[in-house]
Amino acid sequence: MNVKTTVTLSEGTLRDAEELVERGDFASLSELLEAGARQLIDRSHEPEDPIDGMADEIRRRMELPKDQWISMEDDDLFDRVRALIKARQAR
Repeated sequence: MNVKTTVTLSEGTLRDAEELVERGDFASLSELLEAGARQLIDRSHEPEDPIDGMADEIRRRMELPKDQWISMEDDDLFDRVRALIKARQAR
C-alpha cells in the first residue's frame, strides 16, 4: 500500500533528482525517493563497519594529551614486524 506524503527538498537536491529521472535512472521522483529511503533504512540495520570503528578510535586517541601517548621510541614493534616479513620472504 502506498501512502501519499509531502517532502520538502532544497532547489539543488530537487534539480539533481529531476536530472536522474530525466536521464532514465528512475521512473519518477517518488521511485528515486523510495530507493534512497530504502537504502538508508537497510544501512541502519547493518552492523557497524569495523573500519569506521577503527577510525573513530584513532580520532579519540589523537585527542588525548601528548603525555598520555605511548612512545614508539622504546618499542621494537616495527623492527620485529620487518624481521618477520623478511623471514617469510626468505622461505
